[in-house]
Formats: sequence, structure tokens, C-alpha cells
Amino acid sequence: MSKKAELAAPPSAAETAYFGETWREFNDGLTYHDIVRRIDAGFLFCAKSTGLTLIEFYSRKYKSSAPLQGWLQRIQNKQITVDGKVVTIPDTELSFWMSRAGTELVYHRLPWREPDAPYLLQVLFEDNYLIALNKPSGLQVLPGGLFQQRTVLTQLQWHVSKLTTSSSGCRKTHPVPVHRLGRGTSGILLCAKTKLAKSRLAAYFAEGTSVVEDKYTNSECKKMRKISKIYRALVSGVIDMDEVVIKQPIGTIKYPGVAKGLYVASPSGKPALSSVRVLERDLENNSTLVQVEIQSGRPHQIRIHLSFIGLPLIGDPLYVSGGQPKCFDPELMDESFEKDGGYQRPENPVPGDCGYNLHAHQIVLIHPITNELIQITAPLPSILQTREEGKANQPNSS
Repeated sequence: MSKKAELAAPPSAAETAYFGETWREFNDGLTYHDIVRRIDAGFLFCAKSTGLTLIEFYSRKYKSSAPLQGWLQRIQNKQITVDGKVVTIPDTELSFWMSRAGTELVYHRLPWREPDAPYLLQVLFEDNYLIALNKPSGLQVLPGGLFQQRTVLTQLQWHVSKLTTSSSGCRKTHPVPVHRLGRGTSGILLCAKTKLAKSRLAAYFAEGTSVVEDKYTNSECKKMRKISKIYRALVSGVIDMDEVVIKQPIGTIKYPGVAKGLYVASPSGKPALSSVRVLERDLENNSTLVQVEIQSGRPHQIRIHLSFIGLPLIGDPLYVSGGQPKCFDPELMDESFEKDGGYQRPENPVPGDCGYNLHAHQIVLIHPITNELIQITAPLPSILQTREEGKANQPNSS
């Protein structure tokens, strides 16, 4: 490895770079494009010779987007076209249009006002290949669900567009996040500016997870990894041990409001490994400040692992001791829908709900292009600082 580029301390307020535009009141809506061929329809939807109907297609393929009554409303609201023509009769047979080339179906979801979300992003590190951002809690990384505009990806696109138009001859880049942070999680988010950087960083993350799957020891995992992520978290309860390694597998269960299933602690799940170190115990408030290094990258891994050992994150609305959801009834599914036909927000907590304190504090990685060893640090929220760190960061401290 070549020389070490280390950001040991957060930049001063004068040196810190930020970007971000205030959110527009309404997003641009969504457009779903589908090409349906006769043979595909018969195979995928078990359509009879009489043909597949419009309502059958959408209510089956996009069941997680809206209930049956919601799709009926969307069709009758003139939001769906078949080969460019608006169709308002739900039982219209698609076979009427189907040809060898296929039938084009387009659903236009109307623009909507998304929930409030922060928009300002701090730049922690940037070169020609990478940009590391300090993501605030409450901001989603990629489009999904109710958040289609108010995401980190949108702010990156707006930022690049502004730079391109203001700098003649500027080489346009398309930075994209290479991993995810939960909406309620703050801290370092790595983004790649080039395809090569993106593919190599993606390989780093995949290699780390595959090493865990191959059942190496914790120390062996650390030696083999090209990227290391360290988090801070505030948990409920006081842990006696100074260090603990959690190897609980993580799988999914059926859960209302989560189309692909909710990630939970599961003996039949995929291998996962987290190393926890106690930083400070607060007996009076029955809480513990911990540092967590993850050797794999399962969704919601830290929240699940800490709750699995009886130390759920303080304020986590979803996960409780045992790594399971707080409210769970697999048979409960609310079929009511919003004005646009989509499902109403579930009454039970969902993964995107905020309220907990989890921060991606530090990343150490081998630069995917230059092979330099880089350490990037995101400033800690005050609630996740030790007493000594809090004193050191006070304005009058020497």
C-alpha cells in the first residue's frame, strides 16, 4: 500500500463544504413501463385462452403498489395507456392489442407531496473518483416508496447538473451511492464518480460479506477486508462485557407494508457478523454507548444484532429484544388506499421510521483507483459522544 491519507479530525466550519437544494413541493410522479407479449402473459399470469385483462395484469404484477380497488381507481382515472391509448375499462383484454412485438403498457402515477426530509449534505472527502457525504438522519439514499424525489441521489444529480452548467468544459460525472444507510441512520455514505470506482467498491462490500459466509474468524475477516465501517450507537440497557461478537444470521419474514419482507434475526437466514465494543455505560439512564464494526452488510444489521442480544437502539420504533419487530401480525394487511390508489401508510412500524441514534462514524478503505489507504470520519452527533469527547468539542475547551 502507498501513503496513508487520513482525515483524523472533522474540518472546521470555515473549511466544510456543503451542498443541497430545498425540495420542490411536488415530485414528478412516476411512470411504469411494461411490454407484454402473449407468450409471456400466459406463462407469468396463467392467462386463459380468453386473454389477460388490464386489471389482472396490474393487480398481480404490482400488488405491493396498490390493492385491487386502488388499481381499479387508477384505471378509471385515465392513468393507464395501452399502446399509447388511454384505457378506462378494467376488464379490457390485452390480447386485443397483443402482437408478436408485444403490447406497451404505461401507468402514470400522479405527482405527490413527499414527507419532510432534510436536504443539506456535508462533503467529507472528494477526489476525481469518490465523494464521501455526511448523510443526515431522515434522508433516504435511493428512491423508494413515498420518497422518489427527496433522496441523496436526487441531490447528487442536481448538484452535478449545476456544476456542469456553471463550468464550461467541465467533464460531467454521475456520482451514485455504492451502499445504503437506513433513512434514520446518519453518517458516511460513499459515492462513486466513475464506473470503475463503482464496480471496485461494490466488489469490496461483496467480498466482505462473502468472507463472513465462508465462516472465517473475526480476526481473519478484518485482515482480509479492503473496507471497514465503524458505527456509533446508543442502546437501551447496560452490557457487562467490554466486547462482544454477534454472529446471528439475518433473514426475512412476511410483514405488512414491506413488500419484499422484513429483515429479522433468523436461524435460517444468511450469515452476518458484528463486533461491538462498549465505549461508555450510563447506569443512571440504563443505556450504553457502543462502537460497532460490521464485517458483513445485511440490511438493518446493527439494529437487528444489537436488539438480538437484548440491547435495542434507544428510540428504535421497529426492533425489540430478540431481533424481532415490536408489532407483528402476518395476517394483518390494510386494504385501504390513498387518493392516488396506493396503500395507506401501515399502522405498524416499518424499517424507514426514524427515532433511533445510529451513526456511520468512520470508514477505512483502500482507494479503488490509487490504492492509497484512506480514513474518512464523520463528525459525531452530541448524543453519540463520550463525556470526554463532549468536553473536548466544547467551544471554550483548550
